[in-house]
Amino acid sequence: MATTHAMAGLAVAALATLFAPDHAPVLAAAGLAGGVFPDLDLYAGHRRTLHFPVYYALAGSAAGLAAVLAPGPWTAAAAVFLAAAALHAAGDALGGGLELEPWEATSERAVYSHFHGRWLAPRRFVRYDGSPEDVVLAAGVGVPAALAFGPTVQQVTGLALAVSIGYAVVRRRLPRVVRRLVGFVPEPLRGRLPERFVH
Repeated sequence: MATTHAMAGLAVAALATLFAPDHAPVLAAAGLAGGVFPDLDLYAGHRRTLHFPVYYALAGSAAGLAAVLAPGPWTAAAAVFLAAAALHAAGDALGGGLELEPWEATSERAVYSHFHGRWLAPRRFVRYDGSPEDVVLAAGVGVPAALAFGPTVQQVTGLALAVSIGYAVVRRRLPRVVRRLVGFVPEPLRGRLPERFVH
């Protein structure tokens, strides 16, 4: 879930506050943003266009070095953002495949690695987005991370976890809803929908 990725990004930010406690609010924002940023490609080549498991890690390492050599809120935020984005892209390979019903385990595409020039296969440690283990992971990562920050971040975390639970409740019903809605989309526009929505 996007919320799980956000919570993982917040955990990266919480670790960074051990080295830059004065920048905690900026780091929290960078971690949350970096955690969800790769999913902005949801309707344009999802898990490929903005997912760079290797390149984000390399860029994050360079940004981390820059933050050590030139400490400040912007260098620290860049390092956290890129590390959170790297964790997101790599984390997608641990989940289900890129399909409308990932619990069916029919897709062998988890995330595209531009470095390797191929799709990485899903490991399915988290069977699908919105699965019970996904919610547990979001809470297990997000709650401890939120304790490193003030009440605003803790409220954002609580809201994200509430959204996670709500999404998990309806997740397995969503493909049916999507298929019905696709039936109302004019034929010329259907070609613009993600492939998994129309097959």
